[in-house]
Amino acid sequence: MVAEVLGAWWTGSLALLADAGHMFTDVAALILALTAVWFGSRPATSSKTFGYYRLEIIAALVNGVALVVISLFIFYGAYERWLEPPVVRSGPMIVVALGGLVVNLICAWILHARHEVDLNLRAAWMHVMGDALGSVAAILAGVCMLLFGWYAADALFSVVISLLIIWGSVRLIKESTNVLLEGTPAHINLAAVETAILDTQGVADVHDLHVWTITSGREALSAHVIHATSISQPDLLRELRTKLHDRFGVDHLTIQMETPEFEDDTFHFCHAGRACFRSERN
Repeated sequence: MVAEVLGAWWTGSLALLADAGHMFTDVAALILALTAVWFGSRPATSSKTFGYYRLEIIAALVNGVALVVISLFIFYGAYERWLEPPVVRSGPMIVVALGGLVVNLICAWILHARHEVDLNLRAAWMHVMGDALGSVAAILAGVCMLLFGWYAADALFSVVISLLIIWGSVRLIKESTNVLLEGTPAHINLAAVETAILDTQGVADVHDLHVWTITSGREALSAHVIHATSISQPDLLRELRTKLHDRFGVDHLTIQMETPEFEDDTFHFCHAGRACFRSERN
């Protein structure tokens, strides 16, 4: 980041300055991501029964919004540069941008392992990939200016990279918001879950079915299942738990068992797999 700030001041390149500004936000983004991971590892309490898992999602949302804001600032700078393209020292600009590209690719490789399943890490990974693309844009702009003297390329490539960043950021914001609103996870078909429950022997009906995400890779499900009085509740619960875990990857299940006479027999599995039972007659 420091090298690109100095390089942008020396060469007069907006693309380098934009990439340096983006790197500055990466410092804050990575600190935010690390803080969220640290808080997320803290145990649950009586006031935070799910722990601090959602902080990872909030961090992802904040980082996504920050990426969009940064891109809008780059748009404004590119507009001014397009009207009056300044002369840029293209050779040194390319050298500095190459250095930035190498550093960003190393960081992206480190973060790549779990970026598809962890929204928090995906946000950090997107920041770094945005920087890498910014370095590529700066290199291409430098080549155009060095070979053809086309100094408007600096502004043009800045806009292109900003559009790519916004495209990825909108998806990240959408997914983070869906988790915070407790929407159904994108990879789970609620109708398929309902069918799987109804196809289980002994299940007559299911209602109040909900599936949501606690944090990345950790889904929860709750439902009211109506069953025949002759069915063994523990056996049925174990079968449902195994089926829903194997087919949909849901680990945290709370299933309320009800008979056709609505005796409201409450039975659920705790997260650790222990069976908990309570029966109440209306």
